[in-house]
Amino acid sequence: MDNFLQVLLLGIIEGITEFLPISSTGHLLIAQHWLGRRSELFTVAIQAGAILAVVFIYWERLWNLVTHLKDPVSRDYLYKLSWAFVVTVIGGLIAKKLGLELPDTVAPIAWALIVGGIVIFAVEAYASRQPVRDTLSWSVATWVGLAQILAAVFPGTSRSAATIFAAMLAGMTSRSAAADFAFLVGIPTMFAATAYELLKLYEDGQLANENWGDLAVGFVVSAIVAFIAVKWLLRYIQTHRFTVFAWYRIALGIALLVAV
Repeated sequence: MDNFLQVLLLGIIEGITEFLPISSTGHLLIAQHWLGRRSELFTVAIQAGAILAVVFIYWERLWNLVTHLKDPVSRDYLYKLSWAFVVTVIGGLIAKKLGLELPDTVAPIAWALIVGGIVIFAVEAYASRQPVRDTLSWSVATWVGLAQILAAVFPGTSRSAATIFAAMLAGMTSRSAAADFAFLVGIPTMFAATAYELLKLYEDGQLANENWGDLAVGFVVSAIVAFIAVKWLLRYIQTHRFTVFAWYRIALGIALLVAV
């Protein structure tokens, strides 16, 4: 397959899957298993492209958060958003020091997809028995931060799924509120991850070896597709549960296990 088409396809896959609870990293690793490996910076950068879409979608809310710090509600939300990010950074650095990395094989991803699908069913069953709450507690913020670490270490987990369902289990049972917080936490997280990879390449003198044209195309395509996907998902979860994604994860996981 032509290199440009490969980059285009990877950008589309990332844009669709970054915020749907089906694992963008898992899908990218699966795609690269057949399309060929890309640099870690490429993978993180197109994820940042998808995050940029969230910035555009939530720009008004982000602006209100940073310009209304005298408002106790805005200040409290921003504090807890920052805390979730700090937990992620600390845990992510520890994971790096321990040498925990994403595997290159499909089987672990397949199992993570299946287990994640079962977890979605369990969380939805739990949430359906609870009153709908949109309260953001320190417990929710902490567990969302920890969930981001889990998703970074285990491909197929899905960052959006892990954070949304961690928030729901911790008491924020409103799907829309949990998704909003999970997506907002992802903004500093993914931009920081991109900056970290850039710094590593700079220190190793590898920036000149990166294909910046491919990276730019993947970034832009991912951002455009993610914008559409997030808009759709936010409307969808207002009237639907996440169970359709659970069925998809389980079906894809089983198909991958049969294929390998």
